[in-house]
Amino acid sequence: MRRLMIAALLAGAALAHAQNGNKKELVQRLLVLQQPGIEQVARGLVERPALQMMQQVGLVLQQKFAPDRRETVGKEIEAEIKKYIEESVPLVRERAIKLAPTTIGPILEEKFSEDELKQLIAWFDSPVNRKYQQLGPEMQTAFVQKLVTDARPVVDPKIQALEGKIRTILAPAAGPASGAAPARAPAASAAKGPAK
Repeated sequence: MRRLMIAALLAGAALAHAQNGNKKELVQRLLVLQQPGIEQVARGLVERPALQMMQQVGLVLQQKFAPDRRETVGKEIEAEIKKYIEESVPLVRERAIKLAPTTIGPILEEKFSEDELKQLIAWFDSPVNRKYQQLGPEMQTAFVQKLVTDARPVVDPKIQALEGKIRTILAPAAGPASGAAPARAPAASAAKGPAK
């Protein structure tokens, strides 16, 4: 009886070990299928601060540089940002792919059963999902274009008002930009007439 219990325990342990091995293999397959998304996250991490810098640079160029210098300086800065992206994306992508098995892998292994992992793999690897993923950029472009067109009448006046307020706030602190005309008061203030 004792031998039978030990054999059952050993068989159970061997089965659990085999199932864990299967789950690890399934997780690895799933991570390979998710690699394009992981790479996109890496690209986003690199590009996000560059885009924020470009926005800030655009404001500084408009406020502090004469029109004849803006384009030259802007192109120089764009070249540096492009160089940063080209150098940094491969480095971050490599690290993302290397980290995914040790960060995403354990979560997948813990939260999903072997059967669920098989279903996920079947979905990610299915022709329907591949077709959906290929159509993603087209769908996103169509949606964004329609959203921009639809939202523009509502948002543009708010953007113009915000720009006017920001100019009003920045003008006294920065003084007039070199070679640029002094900032005008927002249209709403000018329409009120002289103060009494």
